[in-house]
Amino acid sequence: MRRKLQRLNDTVVPAPDAPGAAHPGSVAVDHFARLEEPRHPWIDVEALKTRFLKQSTQLHPDRFHGADAAVLAVAQARYTELNSAYQTLREPRDRLLHLIELEAGMPPRDIQKIPPGTMDLFVEVGQTCRDGDAYLVEKSAAVSPMLKLRSLQAGLEWMDRFQSLQQRVNARRDELETELKAMNAVWDAAPAIGDPARVSALPLERLEQIYRTMSYVARWTGQIQDRVVQLAV
Repeated sequence: MRRKLQRLNDTVVPAPDAPGAAHPGSVAVDHFARLEEPRHPWIDVEALKTRFLKQSTQLHPDRFHGADAAVLAVAQARYTELNSAYQTLREPRDRLLHLIELEAGMPPRDIQKIPPGTMDLFVEVGQTCRDGDAYLVEKSAAVSPMLKLRSLQAGLEWMDRFQSLQQRVNARRDELETELKAMNAVWDAAPAIGDPARVSALPLERLEQIYRTMSYVARWTGQIQDRVVQLAV
């Protein structure tokens, strides 16, 4: 039983001097290390899922049938840590935030400035949502068959408008993903984790800008999809 408990302890947590392990001045938890994933701005999400599933099967309750409470508790804790790492790394915005915190030793600065290359979409999404909300109010007030027919026709036009807007938001997200993928090479060439020269060798300011833009992309997608759902009712 002790050997099983020790295997659990060794399943997810890297040794202190292992690549990707936590170092003084960094955040306490390195989700990249938990999933044995190199620190990269861009990750192949499908490969990450495969890695997660492979590791998580080692912690499945069926593997510990008849084990005592201590072993089960460790297994559950390790699975929770592993799942948290997977959920963080699979989402670009959460992954970038975590990577910035790991490399800089602190979260991004609280800057309200709109990221470069984002203003046009910022204005368009805001205006389209406001205009769409006005239409939805008119739609709910329509009572006569003629007004309902006109509202239905307008609703189809609004649906096309929001879907077209979502495509532009998706295109912006895809541009950022391409840039992140190219940035992986910079991380590969950077000094080792723990080296004082590492921070200055990484484009963390640009990474923060991409993180903030990804945050807007996620917010815009939520706003657009909320209106699409209301239009479909």
